[in-house]
Amino acid sequence: MAQESRVYTGEPPSTDESWWAAVLQEEESHRQGNTSGFRGNGETSGLAASSGADWQAARRLYETDEPIELEVVGYNRGGLIVGLNSLRGFVPASHLINFSAQVPEEERKDALARKIGQRLRLKVIEYDPAKGRVVFSERAAQARPGSRQQVLKDLHPGDVVPGVVTNICDFGVFVDLGGLEGLIHVSEVSWSRVAHPRDVLGCNQEIQVHVLSVDVEQGRVALSLKRTRPDPWALVEQRYVIGQMVEGTVTNVVNFGAFVCLEEGLEGLIHVSELADGHFLHPRSVVCEGEQVCARVVSIDGTSRRLGLSLRQSGPA
Repeated sequence: MAQESRVYTGEPPSTDESWWAAVLQEEESHRQGNTSGFRGNGETSGLAASSGADWQAARRLYETDEPIELEVVGYNRGGLIVGLNSLRGFVPASHLINFSAQVPEEERKDALARKIGQRLRLKVIEYDPAKGRVVFSERAAQARPGSRQQVLKDLHPGDVVPGVVTNICDFGVFVDLGGLEGLIHVSEVSWSRVAHPRDVLGCNQEIQVHVLSVDVEQGRVALSLKRTRPDPWALVEQRYVIGQMVEGTVTNVVNFGAFVCLEEGLEGLIHVSELADGHFLHPRSVVCEGEQVCARVVSIDGTSRRLGLSLRQSGPA
């Protein structure tokens, strides 16, 4: 049997290239799937049989932020394939208007297939001839020309700005910032553990977001929802003391103990040795997920984001 594991401590992820690489790798898996999932005319690669003139045309569209109408020539499990003369571009499903990604695979495939032959008003949002890739967006084409560059120019790390949720995926949430979409990675949605971003946010919801990073060259904006609120671990050593009795909800039971949520974004761990006296087969023999418990604080380490609790010592001191 595989050993149960869970990340309990650590600082929020930074937005360096490794952070973006993980995001793009996950989105790419949705885009490409496998080649057998592609239907229609042409190739999924923008580089295949394309001319230099068409790449120059794609570059002009990207730099001027002008919309263009293109015909859908195919699809794969992640989105649509459009033709720009000899060039084949990709439109992620997350960048289509009035398209729900939260549907069964067969229904999703049928919805994408029905778009073959249609003409869509699009903008280039990613231009990378070295990788043979040009990516279009139907959502971005709703904004006026030049708005993308203006948004990128005006945004700075640390800003808190308004936005509207445009799409929710497994790996995060896309937010329209007024001509440019930024991404809230799932790890930046809440200080609490999030099973899926849709449990916290909904499409068309207006929110305030914290700007983590702005990559003008790549047109990427990393956002955070949780950082618009105080970090619950920041003052944990001032709000809790060793020996204090606390109440919380068991959120997860694993081989080495049970996690208990004391407040939004703040979980403590009852180690298996602090669950109960005597011998028992598994922590689930003592507590279960969703159960309300009273426990005693036995250790606090705000820097390492650790809070140790004891059920065994929860009786009168």
